[in-house]
Amino acid sequence: MITELAVERVEFTCGSCWHRWSVDYDVQRYRDETGDEWEYFYRDNTAVPAPYTPQGAPPCSQCGRRWVGRLVARRPVPLPGDADAPRSPVTAEGGHRPERHAAPMLHAAGHPQPRPGSPASQPSTRSSG
Repeated sequence: MITELAVERVEFTCGSCWHRWSVDYDVQRYRDETGDEWEYFYRDNTAVPAPYTPQGAPPCSQCGRRWVGRLVARRPVPLPGDADAPRSPVTAEGGHRPERHAAPMLHAAGHPQPRPGSPASQPSTRSSG
């Protein structure tokens, strides 16, 4: 069962050439039938290893080295089921908002990079309560 959905912006800084970049990942948190929790990471609709591990870190576009990323921003995606949430019925197969099938892909690296010192590159200090 999916227990959480989120988009996580992960920043990478190459320790060899100091190039910085960031990538957005879709993250699914999942509880299996034995109660164990798992995380699944997707980049551009493709399953990938966690970017917080050496094997999951993308190579630097400047020198090809790999450096583990760090979380700089996160946006939870609400799970369906909230009775108060507005909803729209999906009509005939393929006929509901057909333009969505031809819409361009929103690529994980296709956003402006956070600049050092900008709010998006700083850990949040606000409390949630």
